[in-house]
Amino acid sequence: MAVGNTFGATALSSFGGFWISLGILLTPGGFNIVESYSTSNGARPDDFNYAFGFFLFGWFIFTFILLICTLRSTVAFFLLFFFLDLAFLLLAIARIHSTDGNFNVPINRAGGYFGLFAAFMAWYNALAGIADDRFVVPPFFRLQRSASQKQC
Repeated sequence: MAVGNTFGATALSSFGGFWISLGILLTPGGFNIVESYSTSNGARPDDFNYAFGFFLFGWFIFTFILLICTLRSTVAFFLLFFFLDLAFLLLAIARIHSTDGNFNVPINRAGGYFGLFAAFMAWYNALAGIADDRFVVPPFFRLQRSASQKQC
């Protein structure tokens, strides 16, 4: 934020919060969130999956907003948020379509693959962000400068 990159500050701090919240949700014993959804506490078998699915839908909506903000950026940056958005959507659908406490495995697997694609694009964007003219970056993903920027 110190350099005026509001998008980067928002995205990185938000997804940092996502990973912290995911750790709090899924770590056994810590906050006992999953255990509180057990049938012995009166919950139905799919209650945790529904709640977790809505949690992921919230992140799908937030990531979609960030995706809209990347439309004027590079193809690689757009694809990062596109794949991440599809991963959140499919993972949420897999949880919402659970039966007897078991989430939908094929949809969950597809969401995992899109998560891997997003991870690949994140690493590629990291490389493109730190590489300069001394490194080889594929031209398809290189940020193109406009004519007005070349004159400066």
